[in-house]
Amino acid sequence: MYGPLTSKPGTSKNNKTGSWRIATRPKYLQKNCIGCKMCLLVCPEGCISGNEKNTFICDYSYCKGCGICAMICPKKDIVMVKEESTEKDK
Repeated sequence: MYGPLTSKPGTSKNNKTGSWRIATRPKYLQKNCIGCKMCLLVCPEGCISGNEKNTFICDYSYCKGCGICAMICPKKDIVMVKEESTEKDK
């Protein structure tokens, strides 16, 4: 009898999926961050990095703009902004 079918991990790191974003993306203000890492923990894409307060950033090459990070932030230090208005923030 055979066990469950398993496969090798996907290649998502090779496929920059940030272009799927349509309207908004997170902007990390890095002013009031307390370093709780909640944004990092809830991100479904795993595209947030940082270690200490006011150091967290998002890799927009993979961010889908879902806004979960902004919703969970207890200090409201992450805001969702229109995609067009952030071109200079890259």
